[in-house]
Amino acid sequence: MIKVVSFDVGETLIDETREYGTWADWLDVPRHTFSAMFGAVIARGGDYRDTFQVFRPGFNLDEERQRRADAGHPETFTMDDMYPDALRAIHALGSMGLRVNIAGNQTARAGSILRSFELPVESIATSDDWGVVKPSPDFFDRLITEMNVPAQEILYVGDRLDNDIAPAQEVGLQTALIRRGPWGHILDTPAAEQCLFTIESLDQLPGLISQYNTA
Repeated sequence: MIKVVSFDVGETLIDETREYGTWADWLDVPRHTFSAMFGAVIARGGDYRDTFQVFRPGFNLDEERQRRADAGHPETFTMDDMYPDALRAIHALGSMGLRVNIAGNQTARAGSILRSFELPVESIATSDDWGVVKPSPDFFDRLITEMNVPAQEILYVGDRLDNDIAPAQEVGLQTALIRRGPWGHILDTPAAEQCLFTIESLDQLPGLISQYNTA
């Protein structure tokens, strides 16, 4: 049975369209041009950070984050950036008696913002909190330790086959792929076939988990 549902953040719970737009503005690049290059980098299997290098060779994301913050334009998101189905799914899963957790590759600042939303989840953890970054299997081993249940009782929900799904499967977690955002629509690997669920909306999760747990 699935007892824990753990959510990735970007493009799973949070729509990052606006935030990537602010990066285009920071680079003084048209937003549609930045988006097109972003998709092209992902499609050829590159790291999304390579997108910044196209427009500004030598770009250092951590340093630029600090520059943005110093200039009064830090990376940020609000409740308005949450996908509409995210909060509905979190509430529904909790009402089913499932433990709900959020764990993703995010900065400490992003973790603080998520906690300020006071979401009805058991815990929120970021890669900065744990000192380990996906796709390292150590990230998911830490999740198992924190949840203190067998790996097969945890369902990890993410939009990236490379960062979320494949490494979670490697340590024995159940996985659900949500097909949205640039990674969810562009990338495809054999890991997709090993997912317990492939969904288009988080609204599908409660019913699918209920069916699975009662089968």
